[in-house]
Amino acid sequence: MKTILASLNAKYIHTNLAIRYLKAAAADDYEIELAEYTINDPVLNIVGDLYAKKPDVIGFSCYIWNIEETIQVIKMLKKIHPEVKIILGGPEVTYDVNDWLERLHENIDFVAVGEGEATFKGLLDYFAGKIDFKQVRGAACMIDGSMHLIPQPQKTDLKTLPSPFRFPEDRADLKKRITYIETSRGCPFQCQFCLSSIEVGVRYFDREAVKNDIRYLMQHGARIFKFVDRTFNISRSYAMEMFEFLIDEHLPGTVFQFEITGDIMRPEVIQYLNDHAPAGLFRFEIGVQSTNDHTNELVKRKQNFDKLKRTVTMVKDGGKIDQHLDLIAGLPEENYHSFKQTFNDVYELGPEELQLGFLKMLRGTGLRMNAAAHQYIYMDHAPYEILGNNQLSFDEILRIKQVEDVLEKYWNDHRLDETIAYLTEEVFDTPFDFYQDFGTYWDEKGWSRIGHQLEDLFKRLYQFIEENQPESLPYVSYLMKKDYLAKHRFKPRKAWWTKGDKRFSDVYDHLLSNPALAGKKFMSLSLNQKELHKHTVLEEGLKLVDHKPVKMYLLAYYDPKTGDASIFEFSKEEAESVSI
Repeated sequence: MKTILASLNAKYIHTNLAIRYLKAAAADDYEIELAEYTINDPVLNIVGDLYAKKPDVIGFSCYIWNIEETIQVIKMLKKIHPEVKIILGGPEVTYDVNDWLERLHENIDFVAVGEGEATFKGLLDYFAGKIDFKQVRGAACMIDGSMHLIPQPQKTDLKTLPSPFRFPEDRADLKKRITYIETSRGCPFQCQFCLSSIEVGVRYFDREAVKNDIRYLMQHGARIFKFVDRTFNISRSYAMEMFEFLIDEHLPGTVFQFEITGDIMRPEVIQYLNDHAPAGLFRFEIGVQSTNDHTNELVKRKQNFDKLKRTVTMVKDGGKIDQHLDLIAGLPEENYHSFKQTFNDVYELGPEELQLGFLKMLRGTGLRMNAAAHQYIYMDHAPYEILGNNQLSFDEILRIKQVEDVLEKYWNDHRLDETIAYLTEEVFDTPFDFYQDFGTYWDEKGWSRIGHQLEDLFKRLYQFIEENQPESLPYVSYLMKKDYLAKHRFKPRKAWWTKGDKRFSDVYDHLLSNPALAGKKFMSLSLNQKELHKHTVLEEGLKLVDHKPVKMYLLAYYDPKTGDASIFEFSKEEAESVSI
């Protein structure tokens, strides 16, 4: 019986943990091949590859991001290979099972409902003639036009599951891909927009087994780990034990990312991480979603924003851990102006990354079941994103999407940090106002429909400021040049701005005769004339110093060995007062 477990991942660097658990659960009795593709692969290519393997059984792992592409694949497969048994599993098909079976009964044979390890193994035993179908728990199918399902009697004992990480065929790609780790299942919270709210309680895997898996994965090249636990720090003792283990035994270049609940993070835990964790080892993802208390109450989300701010601020002050904060636009009773406040509240915390997402009405969630109470309208197909409700019109959703577009390009990519900080703090009334005005301008220019290179990001921002905030343009222009030069690896061959004919030879002469002009660090470089001209870029501009305009020189030096940039600033007045 040739059996394949398949998944269409969002990106090549992603791996599917679920199909590996299923394979591990059945590996003692059945030989199973894993087949991973991406949602961007042509459907015919996927079908052709699967067909060439001549499978008897194919199981597909289904999520909101891949279900529509997966359906195309299975429909085509059944046309050319009608004998193959098709099993769907995963969170997207676990809920509204009857709807999926009615919709796809000609193209699929079974749906594995809920945790799939025992169900998948049971189906293989059934196909092999070892057991009767009535003995398969958690498998749904259509019999005489009606759904047939024998529920699973209890949740899986996670400590009994074999490791999904020890397959020899996975070793070659560990360096190239993200490794997903699961140390617990379930969530203690009841947020009504989240599937995790449906399962009551939290269950843990064996701690030592998890540690051994991480050791094995690191030894074989894995360097990027993402923990998929819904709330990694729900148990302080467990989180501390894992943090200590990862600090003590990590290998160079390793990064571990966790989903953290910010307002329950204890200060002593953060202080321990600030004191002992190497910079860059950990990355925290914190779901804020909304700072509107009434909205949080309506979705049964308990959140103390003051404590969350304390956590984010302590972590940021420690300078060791990057933070990714999430927002959701479209939650109940959060209108455009309330969401603007939420955005500004969270942006003020200065996370390294701020993700602005839009509410998705996931199958099985309380919010979807009570959608009429807030007059939600949403997409019929995955990802079921909202199109409006009683507080947020479709026009306003489109406006917030404009904010999302430029936020991703200009803040999360960190190309213009000093420039954006100045614009959001000094030029525009609030950060949201800057991103909204610029996002609307970007969309009206049609830039959202065409590609861009790095220089385009600078040119388009300059054009926007030139037309909308011309009085700040001289200072913005200077900061943009500084950001551009500082973020380059190696001396840039071209600039986004129009360079004049000025050669600055007199300024270079001043620097050679008195390098202290640019500060002690520059003086320590001890550059000769050839090195100065070959490895630096010199520009001039107007900078605000204590809210007063000062004419400045901006010097970028690029280390010829590393390419790293060092930025030096000194006033034009000081330079011109130096005798050569």
